[in-house]
Amino acid sequence: MMKNIALIYMGGTFGCVGDPLAPMPAEAFFIKLKELLNEDIHSIECFCAPVIKDSSACTAPDWLALIQSIQQLQAQDYQHFVIIHGTDTMSYACAVLAHLLGQSAYVVLTGSQYPLLNAAGEQPREFSDALENLCFALDSVLQIKMGVYLAFNRELVHGRTALKQHTTELKAFAGIDAEVKIPPQSYTHTISPQDLVKAEQFNCMSVMMQPIGLDQQLRNLKQLLNSPLHFLILQGFGTGNLAVNQELIQLFDEFYSAGCAVILTTQVPFGSTDQRYAIADWVKDSKVLLNDSYGHADLYAKALKMYLQYDTVEQWHRHWYD
Repeated sequence: MMKNIALIYMGGTFGCVGDPLAPMPAEAFFIKLKELLNEDIHSIECFCAPVIKDSSACTAPDWLALIQSIQQLQAQDYQHFVIIHGTDTMSYACAVLAHLLGQSAYVVLTGSQYPLLNAAGEQPREFSDALENLCFALDSVLQIKMGVYLAFNRELVHGRTALKQHTTELKAFAGIDAEVKIPPQSYTHTISPQDLVKAEQFNCMSVMMQPIGLDQQLRNLKQLLNSPLHFLILQGFGTGNLAVNQELIQLFDEFYSAGCAVILTTQVPFGSTDQRYAIADWVKDSKVLLNDSYGHADLYAKALKMYLQYDTVEQWHRHWYD
C-alpha cells in the first residue's frame, strides 16, 4: 500500500530565488516542485510550515510550531514527514524535533547548498544538489525506523547527531549513520499554545572559552549575572577541561542561585566530555551540569526540552541525567 508522505516546506536555500536570494512564495514553489518530482514513485502531499524564513533567523518557537503542525497532521493519519529546511540551523531543527517527537513518527529533514531553481524561479538551476537531496529524503523516509533523521548528499544520519561541517561543499553535514544504533528517544512532548509562549522567553548562551587568565575569565562571566540566562553553556577544552579557582566555582553557584543552569561541554566538534583529568576534579562538588549529548545542537535541544518540562533550575539539575 502506498504511504502518504507529508512534504513540509520551511524555506531555506532550497526554495530561494532572486539575487540576493530570498525564499520563494510557497504556492509558486510547490507548482515548480511538482513539475520536477516523479509523483508515480511517492504519494506526496505538500504543506507550508507555520513559518517560512531563512533558517539563520529560526528560533525555538519556529521549531515548536513545526512540531505542532506535524502532530496535527498525525491526527489526520500522516506518519511520514519530509521537511525542507535551511542548512544554517538544520542541525538544531533536527535535534529539537528528535527530543520532542521521539519515536512517534518517521521524519527526515533535508535541504541544499544550492537553490532548486534559477534566479528567475522558472527553470531548474544548472548546478544544484536540491532535487537529489529531496529525492533521497523521500526514498529514505519510507525505509527508516521511527525517529528523526537528516538526509544530505546521499548520507542519512540520526538527527540528534547532525552537525554542519562545511559552509559550501555538498558534503555539508556529519553525524552518526542511521544504520548505527543509538539509544532511542522515548519521550514525546505534545506542543501546546503555552509552550509556544514560554519558548519566546527561552534564553540560552554558549561561550567558547579562550586560553586567557582566570581573572579575565571571571570578569567576563560576571557580566552575564547582570541579566541571568536560563542555561549558560561553557565550551571547555579537549574533553571538557576548564581551569578554575575558588572564586570561579563560587560564581557558578551564584548563577545557580540566580536561576541559571551552567553546563560544561567541549568546543571539540566530535567526541564526548570526560572528567578523568585532575583539572576537572572540581566539577563533582560544584553546581555545574555535564553535557551528555551528541553535540552543540543536541545540547541546545535538551536544554529547551528541560525548560519546557520544568520551571526551575533545581528541577533542571534533578532531571538532567534522567
